[in-house]
Amino acid sequence: MRSTLFVFACLIGSLISNPAWAQDDLFGTKAPAPKKGFVIGVNGNIDEPAADMAQRFGLSFRLGPSLFYKTKNNWMFGAKGDFVFGNKIKEDSLLVNVSDQYGAFINSDGERIGVQLYERGYAVGLQAGKMFPLSKSKPDAGLLLLTGAGFIQHKISIFDKDKTIPQIRGDYRKGYDRLTNGWYLEQYIGYQSFDRHGLLNFHIGFDLLAGFTQGRRDYQFDIMRPDNSSRLDLLIGIRGGWYIPIFKSSSEGYMFQ
Repeated sequence: MRSTLFVFACLIGSLISNPAWAQDDLFGTKAPAPKKGFVIGVNGNIDEPAADMAQRFGLSFRLGPSLFYKTKNNWMFGAKGDFVFGNKIKEDSLLVNVSDQYGAFINSDGERIGVQLYERGYAVGLQAGKMFPLSKSKPDAGLLLLTGAGFIQHKISIFDKDKTIPQIRGDYRKGYDRLTNGWYLEQYIGYQSFDRHGLLNFHIGFDLLAGFTQGRRDYQFDIMRPDNSSRLDLLIGIRGGWYIPIFKSSSEGYMFQ
């Protein structure tokens, strides 16, 4: 009797935890198949820098579009681009040789003014990976693993609103901006879901970007030497995004979800 109750309890547990299995095996209904088609996305990151990146910048953000193709086996291939931005600059002595002891500048009218420094850059590349469904009843939702490679560039943007400081005008600004670029590798792990009714199509997870970069300026005025050393720029953060899927319908035509 106990063994019979145990088997019955296991069966009930299986039916509750996996309704797709119950429907397929007990009632003969077919579980939904994964969809295939194009996926347009808008993605955003909150990144904490590490390695050489942490010596120059603080917390930063990424925002940009992506375009993927999703196969019926849940493989995903595509491209993405990110605009990189932030306002935490750690190079405090960047403009020390053209400012006074209070960090202010004298403009062409003889007035003391300040300037603002920002992190600016971009990253473009290709990505590929696979989604592993967590339930037979939801074949388009599950664990997403992606790997990617591409090109990244970043610099310090010097903002002189009225363009009245001759020391940082025009090409002189390039002597301070720390322009850096190179190739990168990126790894992502997260949860992805395409809603059956087309409303909640999103992903969220952890992202690691490793940039193998190099300084590109022949001379930097504040350090009085070239800035062309090799760097390891790491961005570690949380990445999320919203999808607009264009999946193929059963009639072999494409439709927005």
